[in-house]
Amino acid sequence: MVPAILLLCMSDLDPIAFDIETSGFGDGAVITVAGFAHDLGASLMCNLDGRDVPAHTPLVTALDQHSNGTVQVEFVDDEQALLEAVAEFATHQLDGDRHYLTAFNGETWSGGFDLPFCRTRFLRHDMEWPFGDVAYADMMQIVDRFETNDSSDLVGVYDALIAESTCDPFEDSAEAVEAFEAGEWLPLLKHNLADIQRTRELADLAGRFIPKSDFSMKNLAPPDA
Repeated sequence: MVPAILLLCMSDLDPIAFDIETSGFGDGAVITVAGFAHDLGASLMCNLDGRDVPAHTPLVTALDQHSNGTVQVEFVDDEQALLEAVAEFATHQLDGDRHYLTAFNGETWSGGFDLPFCRTRFLRHDMEWPFGDVAYADMMQIVDRFETNDSSDLVGVYDALIAESTCDPFEDSAEAVEAFEAGEWLPLLKHNLADIQRTRELADLAGRFIPKSDFSMKNLAPPDA
């Protein structure tokens, strides 16, 4: 059982990076893509919003070129089906004894985006919260142990510390909204893939350099779960 707050040597657990794309920030916004980066590659779930399923093989082949492992893509009809796919991954692929979940500004002490947004969407669809007995650490709170030239966003921090080329086709996250509206699935998926891979690489870097006393984690399971 993972305690509510714990300190661990990062070599004890493997990071699984998580990131979502959304159709905006208003009340009607939905999750368009959810992605996990892990030691075998990446798992992406894409909400087609009722549109036709694109040719799967060319998309996966194009994405595989930018991954150290295999990229799995699951196309679903709507947001509820996407949340079901996220829950399936969390239940069967996230092992609290082997993994910790991480994101960049996914959830911090003062806010965050990805996990709060997901909680609201699971609530709206009357679905159970899927992230149970698993530890979480936010890379945004860890990388301040490095000098990042005043960069605080994922792209800026990654460029300051790692500076490798990525498959991200967008200059601004607003382009992900436009790509979803236009049904441009490959650039949208490449953007998500780039972000989860950036986050996982930062987690690996943190595991090499950050003292374990600075690496606090929390359990994502609600107390009534």
